[in-house]
Amino acid sequence: MDLNSLKLYQPAMDKRRFGRTEEQVSVITLGGMRFLHGWEEPRNEVPKDTLEMCVETIKRSFEMGINLIETAYGYKKSETAYGIALNDILKIKRESYLLMTKGNPKTAKETRELVQEQLDTLKTDYFDFYAWHGINTTELLEQACCKGGPVEELLKMKEEGIIKHVGFSTHAPLNVILKAVETDLFDFVNLHYYYFFQRNKPAIDLAAEKDMGVFIISPNDKGGQLSKPSEKLKELTAPATPLQWNARFCLGNENIHTLTMGLPVTGTFEDVEGVCPAPAPMKEDDQRILKLMEEQKQLDPHHSIDFYQFENDPSGLNIPEILRFRQMLDCYDMSTFARFRYNMFEEKGHWFPGMFPDEELLRKVDLSKVPDNYPLVEIIRDTHQKLYKPKEKK
Repeated sequence: MDLNSLKLYQPAMDKRRFGRTEEQVSVITLGGMRFLHGWEEPRNEVPKDTLEMCVETIKRSFEMGINLIETAYGYKKSETAYGIALNDILKIKRESYLLMTKGNPKTAKETRELVQEQLDTLKTDYFDFYAWHGINTTELLEQACCKGGPVEELLKMKEEGIIKHVGFSTHAPLNVILKAVETDLFDFVNLHYYYFFQRNKPAIDLAAEKDMGVFIISPNDKGGQLSKPSEKLKELTAPATPLQWNARFCLGNENIHTLTMGLPVTGTFEDVEGVCPAPAPMKEDDQRILKLMEEQKQLDPHHSIDFYQFENDPSGLNIPEILRFRQMLDCYDMSTFARFRYNMFEEKGHWFPGMFPDEELLRKVDLSKVPDNYPLVEIIRDTHQKLYKPKEKK
């Protein structure tokens, strides 16, 4: 198959208008974070098996109708692998696909230098989409968007034609995302949203009001490690796989335009083939599954509690996430995912904040927000006992 003539084949991949960018993007994006050996140093040397994986993944993805590739400077070897695979090996015409990358430079000068390095690495003379990577706190938002700062420099590069559209990616609390969207500096936003994490729905709504592109980060992995689901979850979403149903749940919102998937690691190409068609609103069969999923949540005797009323607790505990993991464990048997994510506390800084509870921190929990008869501290303590895995000593 000629990858430069894919339009002739009309593969069954839905496309959506990516907000005011006016670009038609495939509803599935090929992510670049999870290639074999991808996080190893040195970043500019790509092993043979990594490159082979990258090449085959691009070929399969493009044949399926995926037209957007997403990577980032922070993904180590990813940009180098894509640059070689797309240009030196596959020799795909640049105008036949859309390319997004990201970076988090701290100054205008650093921004100009970093973008040029990324252009060279990816062997291109422009980016369709460039996102400031990781506006995760108010301080980072102010640093990125200050007068004469990095976002202002990205916008200058947009005027020069080096970047077509400027956006931001975020793992931030909802209030920070809303502030970033309200700046009106950005054409698109990359954020988290999926069935098991619907907190950012107001940010999606606001982005839609401003006609921004909305790109969903990691629906398969952070959405519940859906490529290796529990038996309970598989029963609930049948005949779809959990991955397929979650993708259609997200795309059931017309204001969501594309979901990134780390193929073939966090999902298979067979899974992707079962995602489309993905209409908005969801079709009747998927609505039926949604009803089953919501009924399952009622196994939690405290399912009506709003976890996010406990945000920014003075204890330093990420109580909303602790309670979310507990519900996923108790209602959906998602022990693998809950244990994996829970044990990332204290490792990822502002990318995933939170402490492990000890008795001193538990005494600092703000109980003034806790509804009557809700044993919050006991639930946190019990969840820790069920999910915590001590680090092995080296």
